[in-house]
Amino acid sequence: MANVVGEGEETVSETKEFPKGGYKYIKGLFQYSAGVAALPGYRIERVRFAKPMPLADGFKAIKAHLDNIGRPVAAFCACELRSPAPFDDQGFHDFNREYIKPLEDWGIVIGEDNPIARSNVCPKVNAPSEPGFYAFSYTVPDTDNEGDSFVIAGSAESPEGNKNYKDETVRYGEQTPDAMREKAQFVLAEMERRMTALGFGWAQTSAAQIYSVYDFHSFFEQELVERGAANGGVTWHYCRPPLDVLDYEMDVRGIAAEYVVNNAAAGGY
Repeated sequence: MANVVGEGEETVSETKEFPKGGYKYIKGLFQYSAGVAALPGYRIERVRFAKPMPLADGFKAIKAHLDNIGRPVAAFCACELRSPAPFDDQGFHDFNREYIKPLEDWGIVIGEDNPIARSNVCPKVNAPSEPGFYAFSYTVPDTDNEGDSFVIAGSAESPEGNKNYKDETVRYGEQTPDAMREKAQFVLAEMERRMTALGFGWAQTSAAQIYSVYDFHSFFEQELVERGAANGGVTWHYCRPPLDVLDYEMDVRGIAAEYVVNNAAAGGY
């Protein structure tokens, strides 16, 4: 699942370096990679907008931020999006084709190879009126760093890259405690596969995020706390995954420096 290289095509985990960005990534789908890690001599930092910023404005703000700190746009390595509501399969595909156009213009995405990790979820309450950026991550030089920061892309309870996600979704249409546990087990295993591919584990995480509108407390201790997934606490976002057949998504990261910026200061709307 971590290394789907085309729609419906899976391979074993494969990492590639993106030297001009200062990071390596797990090869994934055309719309995102499965995760990124800083190369030696770099570290990853994260910026969260005070409120989601529409895509076009967000891309401008990201470029402005990187310009201000003297980093090329290639340093952009991960992002977290917010969308108004879950997509169906075709709608998700169409959105992703539009999303990557600026990344193609920046020379980051070449063909179907996209190094940038991503999460894209949909708030159940107070949703944005259009898709936009919630947060983004990038690399900066750090001569003392041995490449020990990373971001794992969001993943839910279905193998990625299918043209019909419903057919492969774990316990599709079920939200009982037992069904939610199985969904979480699938997602947690995927987080572990991706971290392992980049050389990390739960001990190196600084944050884990859960995206669901369904209760997961019945298995929180056994499935997350006991395996170390809550070492830095867990942030619960009352959001749906981006596809309308999914119920539980996670992403994780290990980052030392994070910031929150006011949208107006970032050139927002």
